[in-house]
Amino acid sequence: MEQTRRILVMDDEHYIRRLLSYIFEREGFEVYLADDGSKGISLAKQIKPDLIFTDVMMPVINGFQVCKELRSDPTFQNVFIIILTGRGQIQDAKKGLECGADEYIIKPFDPVKVIRRVKQLLKSPRTQNSVSYMEKI
Repeated sequence: MEQTRRILVMDDEHYIRRLLSYIFEREGFEVYLADDGSKGISLAKQIKPDLIFTDVMMPVINGFQVCKELRSDPTFQNVFIIILTGRGQIQDAKKGLECGADEYIIKPFDPVKVIRRVKQLLKSPRTQNSVSYMEKI
């Protein structure tokens, strides 16, 4: 029997956390929520998720710092990280990908496309060079 995949959502916006939780739970994922980067990193170390969503602009530790810190820990080298943000500038996307994110999704997003992309990512093993997809969804 296949183990339930775990997704961690870090976002300071309650609505976004609840929306992502709802759409992922409907698809059978186990979902964990954090409202800032510091709490999210601690939770990630406890639950060892398969995929992490992190907002860029959060209190305490921002999404870029979350990404850097998690990528510096060998435990998270093969965990997919998706940066979710309202900031759509290309330099922000580039910075997110340079920090180790696999994806950069701009708010507002289409939940159907997010689910499709998450499933695509989780079907394949993550490698250091797996960043190959970046689209406003």
